[in-house]
Amino acid sequence: MLLLKVISRLLDYPTAALFDAADEMVEVVIKSNELNTQTKTKLVEFIRELTARDLYDAQESYDLLFDRGRALSLLLFEHVHGESRDRGQAMVDLMGVYASKGFEVDAAQLPDYIPLYLEFLSEQDAPYIQEWLGDICHLLTMLSERLVERKNYYAVIFDSLIEVSGIAVDRAEIAESVRKEERDDTIEAIDKEWEDKEIRFDDPMTSQCSSSGMHASRKSLDPNTIQQVPIKWHDADAAEVAGL
Repeated sequence: MLLLKVISRLLDYPTAALFDAADEMVEVVIKSNELNTQTKTKLVEFIRELTARDLYDAQESYDLLFDRGRALSLLLFEHVHGESRDRGQAMVDLMGVYASKGFEVDAAQLPDYIPLYLEFLSEQDAPYIQEWLGDICHLLTMLSERLVERKNYYAVIFDSLIEVSGIAVDRAEIAESVRKEERDDTIEAIDKEWEDKEIRFDDPMTSQCSSSGMHASRKSLDPNTIQQVPIKWHDADAAEVAGL
């Protein structure tokens, strides 16, 4: 699904290649059958607004949004497992799913990085895409509501993904929960986290690998396990966006 490839690039770190491909991305959005007219219009507006900015300003804003604090982390398992050892095993399982579908991931890439996850799904058929996006709809809604609360235009990215999933989401309860959250991207909040962080030298990063594969990966994304405490990592390459 070409639309998912476009959304994957839009959610990744802004680059000159991304900006140069603005017209091609707009064309893909307009021709897509997965979004209604209103969402298409909003997504096109997002592309135009983002790519009209100074690149360095856009990159700085991106870092401040997704790298500062944990609430808007683009790492799926950060929201599900936090810093527990289960997170390492969940990533191993997800890597197994990628491998089973012939999707190659660089060893330096974290498999639960949402743009990478979307890149993988873009190569699958529609039922598979909807099923796997459906698995994370609760998380996508939470991220969207947090962006809405911050009046940030990236919310349309997550709203578009929810629409592609075909899942009817009741946002009221999630929105109410988000409104009660304390911001974790302020200087005071960041300082407090550093003060409270326990320093350990004996904590292994992950447990041993298992062959639990797709079932374990999808179970790891169960909405019932998602925490309201969402680190950000980005290295997925957007340099080839012009080759959509």
